[in-house]
Amino acid sequence: MALLMNPLSNLETYNISEDLGFILEDPLEELPDPYQPWIRLAKNLPSLIDDQQLRDEVKKLPELSICHLQGHKELRLAHLALGCITMGYVWEGGDKDVTQVLPRIIAVPFCEISKKLGLPPIMVYADCVLANWKKKDPSGPMTYDNMETLFAFPGGDCSKGFFLVSLLVERAAASAVKVIPDIFDAIINKNCNVLKEGLRTVSSSLREAEQTFHLVHEYVDPIDFFKILRIYLSGWKGNSLLPEGLKYEGVWNNPRKFSGGSAAQSSIIQCFDALLGIQHGSVHENSSAQFLQEMRDYMPPSHKAFLEAVASGPSVREFILSSKDADLKKIYDECVRALVDLRNYHLKVVAKYIIIPSSQLKNNANRKEVKEDEEKGTGGTDLMSFLKSVRDTTKKACL
Repeated sequence: MALLMNPLSNLETYNISEDLGFILEDPLEELPDPYQPWIRLAKNLPSLIDDQQLRDEVKKLPELSICHLQGHKELRLAHLALGCITMGYVWEGGDKDVTQVLPRIIAVPFCEISKKLGLPPIMVYADCVLANWKKKDPSGPMTYDNMETLFAFPGGDCSKGFFLVSLLVERAAASAVKVIPDIFDAIINKNCNVLKEGLRTVSSSLREAEQTFHLVHEYVDPIDFFKILRIYLSGWKGNSLLPEGLKYEGVWNNPRKFSGGSAAQSSIIQCFDALLGIQHGSVHENSSAQFLQEMRDYMPPSHKAFLEAVASGPSVREFILSSKDADLKKIYDECVRALVDLRNYHLKVVAKYIIIPSSQLKNNANRKEVKEDEEKGTGGTDLMSFLKSVRDTTKKACL
């Protein structure tokens, strides 16, 4: 069993930071000179989209080989920049003028970079949240006031607020990731005191993540999110505006379907599910479980590998079920309840930012019908039923 722990004892092998968890540490802000046109365009997205000039500017880009991009961080910045440009290009005209073809000048390098990173050629959560940040004062704290996004979308500070609050939620939960190797060691060595300590860290980190989530109300306006930002997070899978998907010119002959950015692409919550042995049903029978499994393909492969290693490690749940230590069971249940409360809070946020604005549109006298996508998640799911389903299966895990 000791061999089982070796892979997890070194988080760096999974591109996981001891301090920041799945967040990319110190992302780059610039690429080598040949790629500056991508960075320039990505930095000017809001004004270019507002002026309906982005598509024209994309067509003026030089055709670039990716051969001068070196190292993981350069590839991540290039994927973020091209991902943002792609979302802007597709949705520049809102739902009235959706392009069905991504020009080869973007499509070819984007797909090549995606292949190198093991990510799909669409903007993912690992781009717009985990790699889309910098500190204003590099020596200062990682707080909202001292942070900025690298790239944003139209809608004023809405995308900054949405991406940075999501990042700070990840940051709050990161300390729990660091103790997972200790938790597994404790099970192998049957050390209940170390196990309790590790689970208390998980519980308190989840509580801190939920508290941090409250910042969304301060920094993200519901109407700006619903009417302006949300479309730029939308993908071309399960989307009636692009029912066939998007054609990547010069790469594939037929359109491809990819889900938009979704909180389900965050490794952190799926990590706690795996650690606590929370099952969301069979991927063959249950659409929620199936969607969560699919979203792992939108995570950096090293993070996906970590989730699989956690899931196949010593079972925390089975160990506690077989234990006669009532205190241990109580602490485990505290972890589960903290995860339930975080998911409940997510439901409230979704109601405020998506369901209520959508209902207001339905009730608008000038509005004959609401498009079927407006109450769907940006990942393409039936949002409330998906979130309630995973919340309810989490509840059932209490001992």
